[in-house]
Amino acid sequence: MRILDGVYEKVDYRDDSPILLHVNKENANFSPHWHTAIEIIMPINNVYSVVIGKTTYHLQEGDILIIPPGELHELVAPSDGSRWILLFDYSLISSLKGITNIFTVLNQPRLITIRNTNKTNEMLRTIFDEITLEYNSDNTLKEIAIYSLIIKMFVVLGRKYMNTENIFPDVKLNKQKEYIEKFNLIFDYINENYMEDISLDTIADVAGFSKFHFSRLFKQFTNISFYDYLNQRRVKEAEKLLLNPNLSITEVAMRSGFSSISTFNRVFKSFKECTPTEFKNLYQQRNRVKNSIHMMNTK
Repeated sequence: MRILDGVYEKVDYRDDSPILLHVNKENANFSPHWHTAIEIIMPINNVYSVVIGKTTYHLQEGDILIIPPGELHELVAPSDGSRWILLFDYSLISSLKGITNIFTVLNQPRLITIRNTNKTNEMLRTIFDEITLEYNSDNTLKEIAIYSLIIKMFVVLGRKYMNTENIFPDVKLNKQKEYIEKFNLIFDYINENYMEDISLDTIADVAGFSKFHFSRLFKQFTNISFYDYLNQRRVKEAEKLLLNPNLSITEVAMRSGFSSISTFNRVFKSFKECTPTEFKNLYQQRNRVKNSIHMMNTK
């Protein structure tokens, strides 16, 4: 059963478990929603489509899509078919050393297909099978076992997308490890202070680098500039705040770390291809339509 508050979905975990795994066979679509859980989708039979922002991901059988927490997304089902959907509470592993780095690299939806990433896809599907067996068993400590498998899954992803030899090819191994540790501190600092005025000089000082050296390393590590990453983090927060009908655009801008409405509008539109006002109106309109349909069906 879906529990919706506007477009925020509270995951209906079973028996107070922080993990939900089920085979979805519905041919109905899921309207735009977001949740604090990480969601992993893998079609079993037939295709499945997921719309995130302006991007539509077309999943074939065996493809795996990982949706980060807080990402507004819509699910489009074929007339028949089935798919595994795994949701879990990320906060229970968020404090593990190195996890912050992995989710910095995977802070956008990631589609791992059989066609383009065969080896990684095969490894993940094997782990997914183990999670499924454990979830449907009566084993003691099965939640711990499942989380250990989820961690294993993200280790596979981290090693693929965070290979330090590829990120820092001209740096010695001991320096690579040192840089990883420093970037852990950097991303923790950004997550805690994104609503503040963080300058390049400030974050470089936190890292212990010159701003020029820091800028180069940050781009190598994340594939985007520091300011783009910071704005991306702020926009993600703004998306959630815009869903609150009681908050004005100005309040959302300030709470998200933007110093002016003009900057907020420009940056938000560059990431989401619509203004904050258009975004807010779009989903309020969708909610009104959805509520109207609900009222008609209950009469």
